[in-house]
Amino acid sequence: MSTAMPFDAGTTLLSEVTAAVKTAGVTLRDRYTSHARGVSLGEVVGEIHANDDAVLEVLREPLLRARQGSQWAQDELAGGALPPGQWWVVDPAEGNINHVHGMEDWAVTATLVRDNQPVLTVVHLPLTGDTYTAVAGGGARLNDRPLKVSAKSDLGAALVGTGQAKPGEDERTFRQIGDSVTAMLVNGLVVRVSVPATMQLIHVAAGRMDAFWQFSDVRSGLVAGALLVSEAAGTVTDLTGEPWTTKSRDFLAAAPGIHGAALKVLAPIA
Repeated sequence: MSTAMPFDAGTTLLSEVTAAVKTAGVTLRDRYTSHARGVSLGEVVGEIHANDDAVLEVLREPLLRARQGSQWAQDELAGGALPPGQWWVVDPAEGNINHVHGMEDWAVTATLVRDNQPVLTVVHLPLTGDTYTAVAGGGARLNDRPLKVSAKSDLGAALVGTGQAKPGEDERTFRQIGDSVTAMLVNGLVVRVSVPATMQLIHVAAGRMDAFWQFSDVRSGLVAGALLVSEAAGTVTDLTGEPWTTKSRDFLAAAPGIHGAALKVLAPIA
């Protein structure tokens, strides 16, 4: 991912976005239960939509107000390029499926995308209070601490991960996921397969994991983590090795020392 032109966030934009995301996080935290909610598919989907609606009600207007002229990307499961300009790509409950099943891996994310490059992001974890932020050209942080990706240079020592972007993807994508997991089990140390993407990408940015890849282009699950990893000195490309943008069909974020080896394993599958 290229962030050649630093983004001028001004003195207040990041703080305003952070405040808005944290406020939305309170709404999502208040809806959380430690037990699963919903038994049938319809009930589970209803809980997911209710979470989204409740959070968006308090998040959308503050974000649009914080950046004059910005627009709202409506479909959080959409992929591909956005029209020119500045767009808010938001996941009101990243890891929503975990939230409604009483698990703890979920967050609220808001990312400003300018001409198909993420330039500012906030990822807030309401249960822990942790907030990950990044501005293009300005580095990535966890609360007040700068983030730096792993220094590993041996794929055989690497903790790596992947997962599906959304339910109901095509069989080819599912087979790619399975084949890639097998390949990385052979070539890496340990493979995590879980959702959502952002919750794995914050670990890559913080140096806790060494790589994450995905065969789908659902932008709301990738833009925040892509900026965090790149601003933490990681390498973010598609699976041909080209710099990643929202136009890309697939995704790899890794520590620079293992990116080439991971790409060698994954590219033939893609």
